[in-house]
Amino acid sequence: MLYWLQQLQMKRWEFHNSLPALPAAHDAALAGNGPALRLELEQEEEEEEAFLCPVKTPTDLVGVAAAWQPVHARPSALQNISLKHLGTEIQNTMCNIRGNKQTQGANHRPPGEDSPLSEETQREEQPSPPGPGAPGKDPANSLKSSLTTSLIRKAKSQSNTFPLFSEGLMRNRTAQEKVLALEQQVLMLTKELKAQKELVKILHKALEAAQQEKRVSSAYLAAAQDKDRLELVRHKVRQIAELGRRVEALERERESLAQTASLQEQEIRELQQHVQLLLDKNQAKQQVICKLSEKVTQDFMKAPEEADRDFLSQQEKMEHLKDDMEAYRTQNRFLNSEIHQVTKIWRKVAEKEKALLMKCAYLQAQNCQVESKYLAGLRRLQEALGVEAGECSELLRQLIQEALQWEASEASADSVVLSPSTISEYDEYGFLTVPNYEVEDLRLLAKIQALEVHSHHLLAHEAVERPLRERWATLGELAPSAELKQLLRAGVPHEHRPRVWRWLIRLRVQHLQAPGCYQALLSRGQACKHSAARQIELDLNRTFPNNKHFTCPTSSFPDKLRRVLLAFSWQNPTIGYCQGLNRLAAIALLVLDEEESAFWCLVAIVETIMPADYYSKTLLASQVDQRVLQDLLLEKLPRLMAHLGQRHVDLSFITFNWFLVVFADSLISNILLQVWDAFLYEGIKVVFRYALAIFKYNEEALLRLQDSLEIYQYLHFFTKTICDSRKLMHIAFNDMNPFPMKQLRQLRAAHRERLEAELNELEQLKAEYLETRAAQGPAVPEGSPSEDEGEAEP
Repeated sequence: MLYWLQQLQMKRWEFHNSLPALPAAHDAALAGNGPALRLELEQEEEEEEAFLCPVKTPTDLVGVAAAWQPVHARPSALQNISLKHLGTEIQNTMCNIRGNKQTQGANHRPPGEDSPLSEETQREEQPSPPGPGAPGKDPANSLKSSLTTSLIRKAKSQSNTFPLFSEGLMRNRTAQEKVLALEQQVLMLTKELKAQKELVKILHKALEAAQQEKRVSSAYLAAAQDKDRLELVRHKVRQIAELGRRVEALERERESLAQTASLQEQEIRELQQHVQLLLDKNQAKQQVICKLSEKVTQDFMKAPEEADRDFLSQQEKMEHLKDDMEAYRTQNRFLNSEIHQVTKIWRKVAEKEKALLMKCAYLQAQNCQVESKYLAGLRRLQEALGVEAGECSELLRQLIQEALQWEASEASADSVVLSPSTISEYDEYGFLTVPNYEVEDLRLLAKIQALEVHSHHLLAHEAVERPLRERWATLGELAPSAELKQLLRAGVPHEHRPRVWRWLIRLRVQHLQAPGCYQALLSRGQACKHSAARQIELDLNRTFPNNKHFTCPTSSFPDKLRRVLLAFSWQNPTIGYCQGLNRLAAIALLVLDEEESAFWCLVAIVETIMPADYYSKTLLASQVDQRVLQDLLLEKLPRLMAHLGQRHVDLSFITFNWFLVVFADSLISNILLQVWDAFLYEGIKVVFRYALAIFKYNEEALLRLQDSLEIYQYLHFFTKTICDSRKLMHIAFNDMNPFPMKQLRQLRAAHRERLEAELNELEQLKAEYLETRAAQGPAVPEGSPSEDEGEAEP
């Protein structure tokens, strides 16, 4: 039954592993995934082979071998043998036969004659002679002795079992007795030779001792002076002391060996007791086996009629079981076919559903693109008409109003069901998807931007985001590597971002973190009011006005942000609080959702990632980075910089805030967080890369603008028009290469030196001016009345 079930299970797995034919519409799309698909199939086959362990059915119990066994035509002498314990019954029978033959041999032997076999048994029980390494032992005699002993043992076992062979062996007993006697004599001579060699060794040692004593005595007598004799005596005393120490060491060794021997004897006694227990247990099992065998024998000795009735009843039951088995086999075959068909149908439906979802996503992306083009056309038409009055402008205003009021969520129910994702008012971090601009022209532009972002998201979902999520899911424990660097540049999925950011922050501030540090800073802030508390309260209401978590009156995020900023002001009294820190801490709070984690994220950015003096009162390092950015723009985008230089456009008015808050107010939320993913790992060079990439992304649009005022207006909101995050990332990390950190450090050092010199010059000019004013005294213009004169007048 088990064998049959296993075969059924293997057939089921074969059906399960058969892949259905993919739809023809997806053959071209999935052609590139052929090797990966074959690899997955091979892995599944290996897993199935490891899961299904074949059962080896005994060939003598089922199948053809059992069918061809001979049938007993009549009762035999072995009718009462137990079939359940056949091996035990055969062993017991052979022991009984052997015992009878030995009894008969003992009865025919004369009383005073000793059996040679008993002598052989006694010799077998004696310890074996010394090994091949013993003196006087011939290897040929040893081999001959072992062969003879094995032949005799084999003959003895055969003679105990088969008496006829024993009689034939008795005829050659005289020659074997002679051989055994000679072997015994050789063994005795070997032992005697060994004893004589030991005696010779002892005599040699005694002779050497006597010769040594003789040499010492001769040297003592040959010494001419008492000084030499005294030196010999001293040498002898030293030797006696050394021998005494050796004797003591040997005595200690003997005692340790005696203890070891006693322990081993104790272990031997325990093992003997254990062996005795096993023998008793074995004897008890033998008794149980004998009782069970007797019971089985009694069951087999029933009356023939009862046996026939039992046989017929058993045969009838077997027929019923065969019928049931055939019914179950048919039923299982039907169920397997049903499972196979349902699996094929389910796979086809899953493939069809996936294809429909992809088609729906592409159609929705195309719809977003068409709608954005429609809105862009309305915007261009509005710009072309200007302020002209008439029916056309009124119709255009009405169409724009309808386009702005229409939302994707108000579409038909069927489109909502089929749509994998719709444009919601807020994203997962609370930022407005479509910014609420008061100016109608900018509101139209924001709606166009939202549609383009949604279109890019739909198109990149299957091709980019799904493989990226799978790679992050299989990444496991985080560790610095080139693979992690590439994954962070591509962006961290929403579900993995809090865990990854916590690891990145811990990597930066693990030398600064201390248990209970954040709570201690909060307690300090409650006990004493910080001088920056008033400025923090003013900036709280201006933090991300387009985010629902900071504009909702019932939200807890403003209170969390206040505590984080106050704790940082006590953590770093040199900086205290600087405008821009509120937005850095707010981004950390939105992602990590924990006050302490957001606090340490702010510490990591200000104290470890950004250079020193970046958020100081002078903002020295921030000004240096603006000059470094100007040099890099001249190197990477010379055409754009020449265009802006001709119109006297200073980019630092726009880019200074980019570096200070790491694009927190400039980019849309999904691109902003992608920038922060790489920024927390690689440092501030990511900010330089993305600043250059933003200008490269909008280079053609900037080159088309000719008026400086128009350029400044465009620069204030042009970062919000960037929708394709993949394109921007490719520009930042591919088109901007090479980007050596060595060059960045050199530019910083040069500009810092120049800026410090300029600041020192300004300080000198200021000091000279103050000295001049103090020397001149208060200046009063001629003809103007003084305060005293004014008071004297009525």
